[in-house]
Order: sequence, then structure tokens, then C-alpha cells
Amino acid sequence: MISVIAKLPIKEDKMDEAVAAIKELVKDVAKEKGTLLYTLNRDSKNPNTLVFMERYKDKDALNAHSATPHFKVFFAKSGVLLSGKPEIAFMEEIASAKD
Repeated sequence: MISVIAKLPIKEDKMDEAVAAIKELVKDVAKEKGTLLYTLNRDSKNPNTLVFMERYKDKDALNAHSATPHFKVFFAKSGVLLSGKPEIAFMEEIASAKD
């Protein structure tokens, strides 16, 4: 399994627009084969940071997600929403509560 934590710093005046765009993205991501978890969260210590928690079956599923038209459209739009560079961590899952 591959896990990803992606932190997106959002411009304060763009938060509603960002959340709306991401909710649309999440609907399409839910249909992706190999994407096991894809959630949007708000950082409680920094309310202008949105955090994706993602889980993929394998590297191929992660690559397929990144290549989808809906991800590419969101990524192209995201530049006007961000107040800085996203912080993305890619991890290999070792154990989970579901094991």
C-alpha cells in the first residue's frame, strides 16, 4: 500500500472556492480503481491549510490517479487557490488497523 499526505496552503479568500473544487474532485476520485482512501481535512492548527489523506493499492494506482483528466483539471486550477507550495509526503504503509 502507498499512503500520501498532501498539505495545501490555501489563500484565505479562496477557501470556499478550494473546498468546492476539491469536493468535485473527490466525487471523481471515488470511482478510481485502486484508490482506497481519499479524504479532505482542515488542519486544526492552521485553518488555511487543507490536508488530503490518501491511500492507494500500489504505485500503479497512485500513478493512474495522477494521470486522470479530473486530477489534471484540478491541478491546473489549483495555482490560483494556493498561497504557497504544497507539502507532499509519500509513504509505504507497513501496518494498519484493518490488517
